[in-house]
Amino acid sequence: MSPHVLMYTTGVCPYCLMAERYLHKKGVGALEKIRVDLDPSQREAMIGRTGRRTVPQIFINDIHVGGYDDLVALDQAGRLDPLLADSPSGH
Repeated sequence: MSPHVLMYTTGVCPYCLMAERYLHKKGVGALEKIRVDLDPSQREAMIGRTGRRTVPQIFINDIHVGGYDDLVALDQAGRLDPLLADSPSGH
């Protein structure tokens, strides 16, 4: 079983596409996407949940990772793989 990865996104966000590609390279198969450009109530929910207005906003198993730059920084710090490994046995 893989971790639940959720990303708030829009249809024209280059950082969202880069984040999605980055996560796929890290082995994430399924990615739940919420389009805040299509549903303003979801944008309000995202802002309420994260305190941020920009996309992408990424969650891994309900842990707020942040945006694309935050995702890369987390990986470079060696803290992304443990979040993506949902069990002691790994991916």
